[in-house]
Amino acid sequence: MNEKILKAAEKYRDELTEFMRDLVKTKSYSTEEREVIQRIKHEMEKVGFDEIIIDGMGNILGRVGSGKKIIAMDAHIDTVEVGNPEIWEVDPFEAVVKNGVIYGRGASDQKAGMASMVYGVKLMKELGLMGDFTLYVTGTVMEEDCDGLCWQYIINEEGLKPDYVVITEPTNLNIYRGHRGRIELQIKTTGMSCHASAPERGVNAIYKMSRIIQEIEKLNDMLRKDPFLGKGTVAVTQIFFKSPSHNAVPDECTIQLDRRLTKGETREVVISELENVIKRAGEEAEIVELEYRRTSYTGLEYPTKKYFPTWVMDEDHEIVRKSVEAYRTVFGEEPVVDKWTFSTNGVATAGMFGIPTIGFGPGNEIHAHSPSDQVSIDHLVKAAAMYAYLPLKLSQD
Repeated sequence: MNEKILKAAEKYRDELTEFMRDLVKTKSYSTEEREVIQRIKHEMEKVGFDEIIIDGMGNILGRVGSGKKIIAMDAHIDTVEVGNPEIWEVDPFEAVVKNGVIYGRGASDQKAGMASMVYGVKLMKELGLMGDFTLYVTGTVMEEDCDGLCWQYIINEEGLKPDYVVITEPTNLNIYRGHRGRIELQIKTTGMSCHASAPERGVNAIYKMSRIIQEIEKLNDMLRKDPFLGKGTVAVTQIFFKSPSHNAVPDECTIQLDRRLTKGETREVVISELENVIKRAGEEAEIVELEYRRTSYTGLEYPTKKYFPTWVMDEDHEIVRKSVEAYRTVFGEEPVVDKWTFSTNGVATAGMFGIPTIGFGPGNEIHAHSPSDQVSIDHLVKAAAMYAYLPLKLSQD
């Protein structure tokens, strides 16, 4: 079976490469994905999807089959911005090909997964790998801004809740079964402004915050560890203040926190920890839970709390076992089973909704968000082969 699938996938190397290059050339920052969604729609029509829907948020959902088991394979198709173009060796939107590698913004994170999924469907139909499943290939929006928001919308508003989800973020063609979660928070202190020539007349909000920051630094060393996902972390990432002038004692100070959550750490755990941090600092402060609120390219605003739960599938979970078996069938060898360092839409599918979720994708996450953003064409072809077979395996009892 493996030679048959891989040989069939190889036939589409050139078409897959050109589709992938078009995706990279089509700029699609978060909330600006309209054009790339239309490009994906065109390719889905060419390949022969049974139904193609663009939902109210702007996600594209291509359906194949109408069987009992509902499976979704997901790729977010928005990207982060370029940053400083001077440190790129190539034009980030030229989709340059060198030595079998495509370079450009979004190549690894994560338009490669989208390209390979579409051609996985072409292979699936060509090789008769259809089973008792309904497959949705989803190109989702705004993930870089707010991971999982797209799937909150798809499940809550569109009413599509799959039995299994495959996240196609870059895994270096390994199988990933989870990652840490995160929560974004702020802490705010208030003081009393006065002229800086006599600071004793006021209360300096920055000084109050400095004592809290010291306790947060200590907290980072005390957070729990998980043997698979690793350690929880907390970092102060930004600091803001308000003051009547540069000659006045500031009357307000706010810090931004990035709290990465390992297994067993929840929103409630984090809030309790920070309350204790403030108490140990001997200060009074407000903990502010943040909300994401931006308008999608369709004009929809769909706000959510910036809490992204941890998720992990047990090694013996059915979706992990079946994915490993599919890998063996397609590639004739044992896969590496691991985890992502960063966060994905799995925070919603698995973390919020409890849907069994697995990761498999072309490209290496070390290139994500970097000026060396890239994916090998060999990865695209091999991933397409895996996507052609995996839904059939997942649908089997």
